[in-house]
Amino acid sequence: MQNFDVVIVGAGISGIGAACHLQTECPDKTFTILESRGQSGGTWDLFQYPGIRSDSDMHTLGFNFKPWTAAKSIADGPSIKSYLTETIDEHGLAQHIRHAHKVLSANWSSSDATWTVTTDHKGETQQFRCNFLMMCSGYYNYDTPYTPNFKGLDTFKGMVIHPQHWPKDLDYTNKKVVVIGSGATAMTLVPAMADDAASVTMLQRSPTYVVARPDQDKIANTLRKLLPDSMAYALTRFKNTQLQHFMYQRMRKEPTKMKKALVGMVSDALGPDYDVEKHFTPKYNPWDQRLCLIPNGDLFKSIKKGKTQVITDQIDTFTANGITLTSGDTLEADIIITATGLNMQVMGGSTFAVDGRSVNFADTVS
Repeated sequence: MQNFDVVIVGAGISGIGAACHLQTECPDKTFTILESRGQSGGTWDLFQYPGIRSDSDMHTLGFNFKPWTAAKSIADGPSIKSYLTETIDEHGLAQHIRHAHKVLSANWSSSDATWTVTTDHKGETQQFRCNFLMMCSGYYNYDTPYTPNFKGLDTFKGMVIHPQHWPKDLDYTNKKVVVIGSGATAMTLVPAMADDAASVTMLQRSPTYVVARPDQDKIANTLRKLLPDSMAYALTRFKNTQLQHFMYQRMRKEPTKMKKALVGMVSDALGPDYDVEKHFTPKYNPWDQRLCLIPNGDLFKSIKKGKTQVITDQIDTFTANGITLTSGDTLEADIIITATGLNMQVMGGSTFAVDGRSVNFADTVS
């Protein structure tokens, strides 16, 4: 049994940030970071699909104590991973991180005010005791992504890939690719694959609100030339958080007006002959679900060049050579990518107990 003041679970962006703040605010406290995977970085180490990037600008997603100084504020995955690795190195966190420690359970004892955390480390059970437990393990299952129970899936002769587990050696050159989904991952994959694939089709059941914006923040880049990095970063962070809050509030207060504006921007980008009503006009109001970001309008450019197409329909069944839709149309494919989401998981799937009584978070969290 090893004893610490604090145990942090997860060495992704949340766990790294928590450890940095802990060192700064409570320098006399001992801590360790338990990470289930073999590497640090969380999402930004796990996901390796083409074009992987953030949907949020790095001036708000990044740490307040470490300025983001790259020209692109909408950053790609490898750049974000490097940012996290730099943070680990600069704050000496590597010595505190224990990789391949899957937290199985956490049990609280009121009599001595401690948590007992049990882990699986390469088949060996280990235990840690602490006064404070910080769960920074994310919100989804890292091992098993979500794939719907598609009819006929096992009859398809090509490759079926979920973006969460992207094959490193996948060659999609001159292949017919179908991407199922209309969320952030699909919006990223489609234009990223378009130049090399023979064709890329985004198959969606229903459309999503899409917003195009530059991947560089001109104001941020100008401020960085005139001011110290920390000051320029703080000003940009304030600007962006205030702007995001303003836009969110406006969309919620004036949904009809803002819906018209959002759809109008898509229509301007794709032209009057494109069926924006069918493919980019959701039935719900803005921010009933999250909006999707299109850096530099890359998806729109790919559509206009004829490199990609969007199909709004539903899947009837997979076939040996592709997909049959409920409309009766068929899509031929060599590779089908199921950008269908994640399996939600509370507290990394660990079990919790307080004084011997099991905790069901559905009964305790509202």
